[in-house]
Amino acid sequence: MALSMLASIPNLITHTRLPIITKSSSCKASPRGIKVKIGNSNCEEITVRRTANYQPTIWDYDYVRSLRSDYVGETYTRRLDKLKRDVKPMLGKVKKPLDQLELIDVLQRLGIYYHFKDEIKRILNSIYNQYNRHEEWQKDDLYTTALEFRLLRQHGYDVPQDVFSRFKDETGSFKACLCEDIKGLLCLYEASYLCVQGESTLEQARDFAHRHLGKGLEQNIDQNLAIEVNHALELPLHWRMPRLEARWFIDVYEKRQDMNPILLEFAKLDFNMVQATHQEDLRHMSSWWRSTRLGEKLKFARDRLMENFLWTVGEIFEPQYGYYRRMSTKVNTLITIIDDVYDVYGTLDELELFTDAVDRWDINAMDPLPDYMKLCFLALYNSTNEMAYDALKEHGLHIIFYLRKAWADLCKSYLLEAKWYYSGYTPSLQEYISNSWISISGPVILVHAYFLVANPITKEALQ
Repeated sequence: MALSMLASIPNLITHTRLPIITKSSSCKASPRGIKVKIGNSNCEEITVRRTANYQPTIWDYDYVRSLRSDYVGETYTRRLDKLKRDVKPMLGKVKKPLDQLELIDVLQRLGIYYHFKDEIKRILNSIYNQYNRHEEWQKDDLYTTALEFRLLRQHGYDVPQDVFSRFKDETGSFKACLCEDIKGLLCLYEASYLCVQGESTLEQARDFAHRHLGKGLEQNIDQNLAIEVNHALELPLHWRMPRLEARWFIDVYEKRQDMNPILLEFAKLDFNMVQATHQEDLRHMSSWWRSTRLGEKLKFARDRLMENFLWTVGEIFEPQYGYYRRMSTKVNTLITIIDDVYDVYGTLDELELFTDAVDRWDINAMDPLPDYMKLCFLALYNSTNEMAYDALKEHGLHIIFYLRKAWADLCKSYLLEAKWYYSGYTPSLQEYISNSWISISGPVILVHAYFLVANPITKEALQ
């Protein structure tokens, strides 16, 4: 059964300033990037623009529109439903906690856990209750303890780091005998990335596991285990994009001696059917993006629809969240364009006008904007209002205030950075962080994400 993933190519960016053309040595460049007249000298007034030398998109519109999958239709849906009915009883048949944890871990890494959320929650509730009753069924097994810890924390259960204290010696160091347990070390290493600030035992565990996993690779260990160790040391599981991880793990799982053919077929079929849904979402977004003509008109900015769509798949891949992916792709793409307006192309005068227009959220505020900014503002205005209309229609809540405030805050943070640049000011670390937590665009993405997936939307949450 064929499996594929769309890939993107990063760009190396260098910001440069276009040369200033002068007719007289008495002409000077203002901090706002404008060539001004001084005295009676005959100077040209020109706008100085920067360029980041962004490369054009590598994704052809006709190619994206042509994306099709064979994995659509009633035949595949019926087969998937049959496999799902075959897999579901497995979660009820396994009784030993370790077997339950290993099955849940495999379902997660194969990318099919979302079909069994209720069953998985019941099992983890039972395991957590056993843990709280101090039924230490895992005894002194590092692999079991670490797997339990990781899965429970992943699902929001409060498990203390002290569960790993039993693996330390009298000096407070992890026991040397653990170095022989490569499988346990690998699980400990992955679990350590579920730590929170101040958990020194997990930080110590990470360093210990990383050091000895590297040494373990020099030994003659099982080839499949070595592949998983190399993969984890390259990037831990907790930092990986679930869809890409599922694609990788399907190949790894297929080579395992304990591979379950029903799970493998289910994972392959589900992956391809979900990807067909993603391709459909992407085709819709490609048509929207072309209709805005922002990629065509704003040549200075990054034309990165595919990459911005891939972000949304990383955030939430399940097929039922197509509306989220489409709307979030709009948000991500507009952030990219507006970021380049502030960082690359706009003069300070123009940026102040644009920020004011977004802050006022008034279509009449477009009038003094240059044409390229009018296109950008109207695309933002229409897309955001569309999302607000959908929320009003579906939930009966008027959310435009929250969306426009998030965009205004972002633009204000961009403007402050532009003022720092034009004035030559270097902010302190605290000044920079106080502004960059907004300019990094996290808040505006998260505000939209809440409205796109929350059901119901509550007034308490809005406050």
